[in-house]
Amino acid sequence: MGAHHPECPDRLSAINDRLIAAGLDMFLNFIDAPAATVENLSRAHPREYVEETLAAVPEHGIHHLDPDTAMCPNTMKAALRSAGAGVHAVDLVMRGEVENAFCAVRPPGHHAERTKAMGFCFFNNVAVAIRHALEVHGLQRVAIIDFDVHHGNGTEDIFRDDPRVMMASIFQHPFYPYSGADNPAPHMVNVPVPAGTRGEAFREVVNGKWMPALRQHRPEMIFISAGFDAHYEDDMGSLGLVEADYAWVTKQLKELAEECGHRRIVSLLEGGYALSSLARSVAAHVKVLADL
Repeated sequence: MGAHHPECPDRLSAINDRLIAAGLDMFLNFIDAPAATVENLSRAHPREYVEETLAAVPEHGIHHLDPDTAMCPNTMKAALRSAGAGVHAVDLVMRGEVENAFCAVRPPGHHAERTKAMGFCFFNNVAVAIRHALEVHGLQRVAIIDFDVHHGNGTEDIFRDDPRVMMASIFQHPFYPYSGADNPAPHMVNVPVPAGTRGEAFREVVNGKWMPALRQHRPEMIFISAGFDAHYEDDMGSLGLVEADYAWVTKQLKELAEECGHRRIVSLLEGGYALSSLARSVAAHVKVLADL
């Protein structure tokens, strides 16, 4: 993205370092993400958009698609692996080789709409993974939980007319991308909250609004857009979550997956830009996913 941009390679280095420092690495199975194919991407985005985005990569320097979102010569190599991670995670979970998976990927994806890159996102990683689960593995009902500080406008755009996909989200409002608070689809439980919202209010939203709708939907697989920029240390937002909140909501989602007759969860990294709080929060999330 360019020097001093918050969506930087150090994000993944910080996560890996924290997993090692916390002693979690020895319990985890690390898998390199394959590149998504045009066919994978075209289940969530029109093929024309996919091909135009792939062709937009500059030979040198930085090419801005908008003031926040830029490409360098290697951007699409990373973006294809980000989307491919979710696809491969779905395959591993559906084959029973793993119970769940966390995809430590960048660039993120939940702001990427069907035909528009924005908010650091080029392809909607979680949407690509969900469409793979629905169309390749034949699932009938899935859920996407998004606790990033920003509304997942791209995910809503892609699944607005697909009742097989329930979306439950919480996000700061009014705030970028200035969407999600008005007229969501019936199968979308978007909960805008004001700046300063902390863990107690977050847990009330999960228990009072998300869980009843999710239990009624009975998803056959749960997907998480795991953004950690709602942490109180992250100056990309103004919410007040902490590591214990992320561990708690992960536990609730694990229990839901078991209630629904499976334990299938695929979680994909979205935001989180304060390196220390990002790394600590991911470690807390992964520790619960791994039953450690």
